[in-house]
Amino acid sequence: MNNRLLPILTMWFCALACTAQSFDLKKQHDSLYYLNGWRLPYPVYQYQTGDVDGDGRTDAIVGVIKSTRFYPEKARRIFIFKNVNGKARPLWLGSKLGGLLEDFRFVDGKIRAIEKAGEGKYVVADYRWGGFGMAFDHYIIKGVNHETAIKTFCQ
Repeated sequence: MNNRLLPILTMWFCALACTAQSFDLKKQHDSLYYLNGWRLPYPVYQYQTGDVDGDGRTDAIVGVIKSTRFYPEKARRIFIFKNVNGKARPLWLGSKLGGLLEDFRFVDGKIRAIEKAGEGKYVVADYRWGGFGMAFDHYIIKGVNHETAIKTFCQ
């Protein structure tokens, strides 16, 4: 390796290490959390991190229970945050993915969700970043009972 490149590469790696993005979710009480200074006045049922939008930086994916203007019944929702200079900034404050969200996890750059799709029927679907929020990617399985959906979701 060229000796002149070594200081440049070292500087690049140090800059990368110094800009590592991390999140800190703190619970004040059952209905109040803080994510890097961002107030979340809702119960949190799930918290994960991953590069949701594909920019190479870690994002926080927080599952909250809340109502919205268009969906007044309290339900499980997903919020996605960027880390900007150590502070959480919203990337997407989603009201809904597809069906009635039961749970989610971050898998292979996508959000995998288990959703209720009718009386006793469930789907497991993947969603990808669509530029301004999550966009449906594909079904893993659909129209199945809860036990089958859970097994598929956990694989």
